[in-house]
Amino acid sequence: MTDREAHLKSLMLRGLDGDASAWRVLLTDMGGHLRPFFKRRLFGGATDAEDLVQETLIAIHTKRATWDRAEPFTAWAFAIARYKLIDHLRRQGRRPTAPIEDAAELIADHTVEDGATRHDLSRCLSRLPPRQRALIEDVRLKGLSVAEAADRHGYSVSAAKVSLHRSLKSLVARYAGAPLDAGSSADEDR
Repeated sequence: MTDREAHLKSLMLRGLDGDASAWRVLLTDMGGHLRPFFKRRLFGGATDAEDLVQETLIAIHTKRATWDRAEPFTAWAFAIARYKLIDHLRRQGRRPTAPIEDAAELIADHTVEDGATRHDLSRCLSRLPPRQRALIEDVRLKGLSVAEAADRHGYSVSAAKVSLHRSLKSLVARYAGAPLDAGSSADEDR
C-alpha cells in the first residue's frame, strides 16, 4: 500500500468513525488530488475542473457508506471521479481535444489512479498458479520475449507459449463470463 493510499484510507476510516477533523482533512487532500486529475483530462477547462472536484467530493461524502473498508479507498474515490468526468463530457456533447504541441502534458506521471489499476490487475493474476502468473508478468507486463521468460522459469519455448495462451484464455473466460474449454484449464502448471 502506498503512503498516499494509507494516509487517505486512515482519514476515511477515522471520518467514518465520527472524527470530523479527519473528514475535513480527507476532503481537502482529495481535492488536491482531484484537481490535476480533472485538469489533465479537460484540457484547459479550469472552471469545469473545479466544478467536477466539488461534485466528486460531494459524491464521496454522500456515498461514503457504500465504501468497503477492506478495499483501497483511492480506487473507490477515483472511480467516482471517472464517472463524474464521463457524465460531464456527455453533457457537453463533445470529446476533448488538445493541440499536438501540448502532447507532453497529456502524458501523466504516476497517479493514484494507476495504483487502482495495478491492484485490479494483481487481483486478476492472483488466481493463476505462481509459475503461470510469473510467465504472464514477464512476457506481457515486463516485455521479455517468450524465449527469455521460458528460460527464466524452466519452460521449453513451446510449453511457455501453450501456458501463456491457456492462462490468458482462462483469465478472459473467467472475467468475461464465458465457459472454459475442458482442455484449456489455466490450473495446469507446466
